[in-house]
Amino acid sequence: MAEAVQVREAREGDLEGLVAIYNDVLATSTAIFSHVPVTLAERTQWWRARASQGYPVLVARDARGVLGYASFGDFRAWPGYRFTVEHSVHVRLGCRGRGVGTVLLTELLARAAALGKHVMIGGVDADNAASIRFHERLGFEQVARLREVGYKFERWLDLVLLQRRL
Repeated sequence: MAEAVQVREAREGDLEGLVAIYNDVLATSTAIFSHVPVTLAERTQWWRARASQGYPVLVARDARGVLGYASFGDFRAWPGYRFTVEHSVHVRLGCRGRGVGTVLLTELLARAAALGKHVMIGGVDADNAASIRFHERLGFEQVARLREVGYKFERWLDLVLLQRRL
């Protein structure tokens, strides 16, 4: 599937697809430690904020529309962290496990390096073995496990932090 996928900067017309993917992931998994769906207006504001910071919002598309998206933002607000970013990658149900996430994250890594970033962080639910393996295949290493820092679906969640030097 990854061969037929076009990866590019998100455009305003892509944002409905991003909202649909985000809200589906939100409702059906612990990949996002929240329970509050986003609106198109909120996601538009988020997209514009990323653009104003010079940070990419990438989409993977094919003839069916948006298959997934990826972005990164500041890891922490203090100046000493300015060379470190934290990313997110989400892929539409039915398109997962087919290389879409790999294509997106590979491009995101290149974009971060081109911006002079030094480290990329990923935060993953500790029970999400597939996502942890996905990150490790792309050169990320587990560096921390934060116990019971999230709460969703009536249970406590551990967060695994993974990092990759760029």
